[in-house]
Amino acid sequence: MIDPIDLSMVNWARAQFALTAMYHWIFVPLTLGLSFLLAFFETLYVRTGNEEWKRITKFWMSLFAVNFAIGVATGIILEFEFGTNWSNYSWMVGDIFGAPLAAEGIFAFFLEATFFAVMFFGWNRVSKRFHLFSTWMVAIGSNLSALWILVANGWMQYPVGMAFNPDSARFEMENFWEVLLSPMAIGKFTHTTSSSFQVGALFVVAVSSWFLLRNRHREMAKKSIIVASVFGVIASVFVAFTGDESAYTVAQKQPMKLAAIEGLYEGDTNCALCAVGVLRGDTQPGDTSDPYLFAIKLPGALSFLATRSFDGFVPGINDLVYGNAEQGVVGVAEKAASGRIAVEQLALYKGARKADNNLAAETALAEFRKHEANLGYGFLQSPEEAIPPVALSFYSFRVMVGLGTFFPILFILMLVFTLRDTIEGKRWLLGLGVISLFLDYLASEAGWVVAEVGRQPWAIQGLLPVSVARSNLTSATVAGTFFMFLFLFTILLIAEIRIMLKQIAIGPEEK
Repeated sequence: MIDPIDLSMVNWARAQFALTAMYHWIFVPLTLGLSFLLAFFETLYVRTGNEEWKRITKFWMSLFAVNFAIGVATGIILEFEFGTNWSNYSWMVGDIFGAPLAAEGIFAFFLEATFFAVMFFGWNRVSKRFHLFSTWMVAIGSNLSALWILVANGWMQYPVGMAFNPDSARFEMENFWEVLLSPMAIGKFTHTTSSSFQVGALFVVAVSSWFLLRNRHREMAKKSIIVASVFGVIASVFVAFTGDESAYTVAQKQPMKLAAIEGLYEGDTNCALCAVGVLRGDTQPGDTSDPYLFAIKLPGALSFLATRSFDGFVPGINDLVYGNAEQGVVGVAEKAASGRIAVEQLALYKGARKADNNLAAETALAEFRKHEANLGYGFLQSPEEAIPPVALSFYSFRVMVGLGTFFPILFILMLVFTLRDTIEGKRWLLGLGVISLFLDYLASEAGWVVAEVGRQPWAIQGLLPVSVARSNLTSATVAGTFFMFLFLFTILLIAEIRIMLKQIAIGPEEK
């Protein structure tokens, strides 16, 4: 079914896709969050008639425009990489994966792109209310765009609503609504967008804090901080709530990811959650010794998070790899044996079909269907290959959660001191406001590391390993484009930062 696997090419392709995705994600959350803040600022202008709110809106809109343009450029490259580096993936799941990407272009990108022109250039050409409508449409369109992308990603994490066609060796969509409304897709969208709202709020807080530190545009900065802090507090509540729901969904649908995030090798009932810890680093699959050098644990918390019961059983890496008959956990070793039968019978079926041997084809197909659910596991070289990078998942998760706990506290302090009109005397807090933007980007990128590294080695969870999803390219080809993209994206990022810093230095237009 597939050519011999060049693992070095696979690793370069993974690195290139990760590079593109992480650079792209520098721009996307700011677009998602700042777009709604623009709509709030302009709504205040239209409702009050206060020209100061118009001035505020136009300033933040100029920064939004720069970020929006560069984010689009990196996103286009990301989508093309599916065809260049992951052609087997594109062939096998294009019928499903392509649908939400097409919907993103038709229903979301065109919406935001059309109204963006009116929003940015139409201040003196359309009525106040139509301009406000256009700003809201850009915000809604941007977040609808995220919806369709995250539906596609959610399907990769939890494939539903499809069937495998043995004649074409493709997964084909059977139920679009099941794909759209899967718990993984909904969880991805709500958690990702709410965390992006937090990024947008912290961007406004950071720039406004800088203005106050420099004693510039004080009234504009304080008004911006009030709106952004309220928005940030609300967003932070949703981040916490959706994060808990996402973790529960991961526990149900991707238990190996949860085990890696927790560094959990031996499953248990009333399982503790590691709040803070340091992994030993030399723990191997099958090892039953304590994997932590140091850990502060919350008793029963992991069981409650994963099963909604303090007495629930949470499987560890050893249970998931080698099985646990007592708890009814089927291990990767058993699934891989079944998967190899599925691969073998699929090959026999296709051979019989080619030879017009209908009886042999029907027999092979019937046997294939018995083992079809484990098809992807048949391509693994060993059961241990199903274990994602534990240390990277473990520490990335704690960076994300730790920083995520800090941000709502910052928003509340900013809001309280600004409302009391004492914020200008809290220079330590203003400095923290500037720095926190970069901390939020770190938390946001760490979240994607958890989501994507934690599901390795799968391109499609349980169905298609990354090693099978790749294109038939040489390592040198992919490595060359990796460094080309690294150079290009770095130039784009430097350009955005320089343009934004120049615009921030200029400040809002004078009355």
